This record gives sequence, structure tokens and C-alpha cells, in this order.
Amino acid sequence: MILYLDASALIKRYVAEPGSAEVSAAIANADMIGTALISRAEVAAALARAMRMNVLTPEEARAVLQVFRNEWPDLVRLQVTEMMVARADILAWEHGLRGYDAVHLAAASIWQEAMGEQVTMAVFDKKLWAAAGRVGLVPYPAELPALWETWKAEQKG
Repeated sequence: MILYLDASALIKRYVAEPGSAEVSAAIANADMIGTALISRAEVAAALARAMRMNVLTPEEARAVLQVFRNEWPDLVRLQVTEMMVARADILAWEHGLRGYDAVHLAAASIWQEAMGEQVTMAVFDKKLWAAAGRVGLVPYPAELPALWETWKAEQKG
């Protein structure tokens, strides 16, 4: 499997939260894992936020950030180009996506075209997940809407 991780999926590799098990399973089954360059800043920002919100201690956050930085070179890092941003512009408009979500969708779809093979896009935003399927990617996890409902119910109970 060729696996694209957007930042919402990539952070789950480093912070235990709903969806972490699904990301671990996808990574274990992947032959190749990639993400857009913007994920580096997004993951660092998410870790800093987790520290500010006391989800991680400062020591834990720094340690996890270092692990992420050490593993970063192992990922296929997709360059954000003018062509990619132009495609993201169209995708944002057509699918009602936020800017960086559209860039991730453009990156995954361009990577799929370049590879000539199916790309699975791991994402935990329902709108982006649905758009991934509409543009011909394999959205992962397969049952994200049902998983969200399960996770919400677990938080309440």
C-alpha cells in the first residue's frame, strides 16, 4: 500500500488519541509513506498545542518532537509547488475545504498520478476524507464517520 498521511493522521503516530491505532495499522501495512512538506510545521504546531493544553508535559512534547524530527527523513516528502497549490485552489473551491486540507488532497492526488498506483489517504477530517474518495484516492480509515461516532460516545461515557 502507498500511504499518504495528512497532518491529522501523522500526529496520531506520536500522540495517543482516537485514531492512533488505525494509523499504526496503516503504517504497518504500507510499502511507502508520504506527506506534504507542510506537515512538518503542522505536526510541530500540534505538539506545541498539546503541551499548552497539558495533554503532554513539556518534557514529553520535546521528546516526541525529537522522535518526529528523527523520523521525518524516512517519509516521502512531497514538495509544495505552484502546480500543487493551483490544484489545491480548485479542490478547495469544489469541495469546500480549508486551505491546508486542499493542499494535502492535491499532494496525495498528484502523487497518485506520478506513481501510477493507487494511493491511500489517511485523514481524520470528515470533509477531507470524503473529498479524498471523490477524487479517486482510497480514504482511510474506511469507516471514519462511524469511528467518529464511536469516539464521541466514548468521550461522553
